[in-house]
Amino acid sequence: MKQPAVYILASERNGTLYIGVTSDLIQRVWQHKEGLAEGFTKKYAVKMLVWFEQHETMESAIRKEKAMKKWLRKWKLKTIEQTNPDWNDLWFEIIGEKPQTVVPAPDKNIQGQAAGTHPSSVVPAQAGTQQKENAFDSLNPLDSRIRGNDGALGGAR
Repeated sequence: MKQPAVYILASERNGTLYIGVTSDLIQRVWQHKEGLAEGFTKKYAVKMLVWFEQHETMESAIRKEKAMKKWLRKWKLKTIEQTNPDWNDLWFEIIGEKPQTVVPAPDKNIQGQAAGTHPSSVVPAQAGTQQKENAFDSLNPLDSRIRGNDGALGGAR
């Protein structure tokens, strides 16, 4: 079963915004990320999912999208920051995976120790991040695709 949703994509924090509506959030965001959605989002590299809201019906989702497109920019920014103050890309949340954290290899100085590091200055890669095991458990449980359980995109992930 498909779950209608309204969503906001951004090019970066406080960057270019795009508001859209879809019956399949995972598929649609994937299309934006892969550059398959021609037009505004492709032209301005708007690929980061920063806010979404699920709806019971497509009609209510479309009404909300049309209303939001008329909002002042500051209202849109406030809406994003109420639920996503760090402007994280919510892609991994909607597919049910944790974001990949890449920790760069430290530079070595002459003595073989990482330059500028001291045991008290080492910060774990996951420090300051919130881990959500099942972000959609509190939302509508009807659509298993939102949790990434049906393989709707096949090998496209």
